[in-house]
Amino acid sequence: MSRKAKASMVAALMAVVAMAFRVSWNALKDVARAIGADPTAATVYPLVVDGLMALALVAALILVGSARSFALRVLGGYTAASLVLNYVHGLVPALAVHGAGRAHLADWAPANWALVLLATSLPVGAIFFGSDLVAKVLHHKPQSSQNDQTMTNRSGSELPVSADPDGTGPLYESPDPAPSARPTEEPTVPVPVVEPVRLVKPTAPPAARPRRATGAVPQSARTALPKRTAEELLTEARSATADWPDDELTADRIRGALRTSAANGRMLRDLLKAERAAPVALHAVPTPAAETSTPADENGSHSPKSAPVETEEQAS
Repeated sequence: MSRKAKASMVAALMAVVAMAFRVSWNALKDVARAIGADPTAATVYPLVVDGLMALALVAALILVGSARSFALRVLGGYTAASLVLNYVHGLVPALAVHGAGRAHLADWAPANWALVLLATSLPVGAIFFGSDLVAKVLHHKPQSSQNDQTMTNRSGSELPVSADPDGTGPLYESPDPAPSARPTEEPTVPVPVVEPVRLVKPTAPPAARPRRATGAVPQSARTALPKRTAEELLTEARSATADWPDDELTADRIRGALRTSAANGRMLRDLLKAERAAPVALHAVPTPAAETSTPADENGSHSPKSAPVETEEQAS
């Protein structure tokens, strides 16, 4: 459609809307006077109802999606309300008298209350719905900019571009193409593939988890240890402490070396210290005796008599 035809249609639409607005003006103005509005409020009352209808129509042409559906619902609701008020104005002759003041919109009381509620709520609804429609229109992004952004983000394989950009490719190929001299091929050297070095971040060793406190091991679960006699303990203590000095001969050290009880350690300490403190019994050494004259033996030689040897029992 040409631009002139579009302009003509818009002009015809504006003319129809203006005439319809003029026809509905008197009916809405008289209804406003009937519900108690002053002359000034009654004069601008049609602008509130029919004006919001025009605003909702423009918003429905601009918005898309759910916002467009909301604008259409507002347009339908206010159109129905204006139709009802115009219908009531035609049924009640008293409303046609200009300046008549307050009047009942219906003879039945519940119907009159409903119509009064409808007429008085339209201005408040115009404030709410009109503000919402204007906000939606101001925050609306044109569809053309969204399409441009989508085309920019598309990959090259999705764009409608011909495979042959020049468009001058041969239509057919000769069955016997002329042989061409092949260029000398240089020997290719294989290129070693080097894998990228990956940096391994050192990780700290896992911290040792603290052991939970447990109760005492029952006697039945303990390992049975072989019991040593006092003689065996003393023998082991002698061999273990043979090179120990006297100041290091303590019960704790003996207990740790032999893995015995504290009582046994004290007992062994006392025995070992007693053994080290006791005097050592010396063996008796035979004393040289004076040589005595003895009768000569058969060969005429004399043999000396040795003194008797004193044993350890006799010495003691």
